[in-house]
Amino acid sequence: MSFPITAFYASLLALCYIYLSFAVINVRRSAQIGVGDGGNAELARAIRVHGNFNEYVPLTLILLACLESLHPQHWVIHAGGCALLFGRILHAYGLRLSEGVSWQRLSGMILTFLSMLFLACANLFMIHYII
Repeated sequence: MSFPITAFYASLLALCYIYLSFAVINVRRSAQIGVGDGGNAELARAIRVHGNFNEYVPLTLILLACLESLHPQHWVIHAGGCALLFGRILHAYGLRLSEGVSWQRLSGMILTFLSMLFLACANLFMIHYII
């Protein structure tokens, strides 16, 4: 069994993760901080952006793969994957630029939560529908 749609979104999200990882590394190098954030606000924010991405993406990708294994219409899988991808990009962009509230952070979290909720509900519906 293959999961090409999940593989597509997982690959794009992996590229985002690599970008966020290098953002942390670059700030560490410029600030010469090896461990922790050293009280550097820019580094603390970069670490938080990276960590936040890592907190939400794995579970949502698992939900995406589970849904794909149940063979719904492709647009359903893409709806969840797109919401996750754009939600994480918007959130990272907004948090990277501002410590405070921004429309990008808010929109990003809303899209992320909607993606998780949509995928969880779609899985439950498909399980009920199939059984």
